[in-house]
Amino acid sequence: SSRSGSLVQGIAGALLADMFHGARILRAAGRNLNTAFPRFRTAGDLYTHIRDITKEGGDFTVRNFVGVIEDISVKSSTVETELFPLGALEFYTKKNMGWQYTQEELDKWMLPTRGGDQGDYRDGMQEKIHNVIDCLRTEPRSKRAIIPIPFPSEGSKMVNWHDQGQTKCCRELHLYIEDGQLKCTGILRMQNASIFPKNIHFFATLLEHVGRELKMPVGEYTHWITNLCHDRSAISC
Repeated sequence: SSRSGSLVQGIAGALLADMFHGARILRAAGRNLNTAFPRFRTAGDLYTHIRDITKEGGDFTVRNFVGVIEDISVKSSTVETELFPLGALEFYTKKNMGWQYTQEELDKWMLPTRGGDQGDYRDGMQEKIHNVIDCLRTEPRSKRAIIPIPFPSEGSKMVNWHDQGQTKCCRELHLYIEDGQLKCTGILRMQNASIFPKNIHFFATLLEHVGRELKMPVGEYTHWITNLCHDRSAISC
């Protein structure tokens, strides 16, 4: 009986070892270095900060700014301003998500001061979102879940700095699963602090949508900006 007990213990030990090994493989081992960047509880907190550090205005530029927003829910990412009341935020998010909007909404909310072709991300957006959902649903550890925002039709060999439609402000959104949460890093060529409310409302809505499809909570968002200015008065922004 003692031999039988030892055999059972040995088998159980082997099974536990295999389970532990499997858990280590499935666990997304790694390290996120964004802990070293400034952290903000909400988008409103980050907005206040970037408005302050660019308050000199004009062509004053802060380069390579990175900030982490801990709560990227749509509710906490709705930053209403004089330039972007709630109706304008919701309209531009509908437009960039590739959702339907009315002519009345277009006539009421679309203004050049709220961003032109540089901030138009609508083209192919629904297909890109579907691709990200399929990617993370099929392989949760994937590093390929991206929303690229290139030119709508021309290839990168045809880049023309004179064409605002080719110099989109947001270049890519990188989505990934970490700590059981959907997280995202946004890479922006240019961020006018005054336009930030429109961008972040769209990003938050997109992440909420993907998280809902994956049945997964949304975690933090890392906002990486190469050129940060106060408003659209900056030169060639």
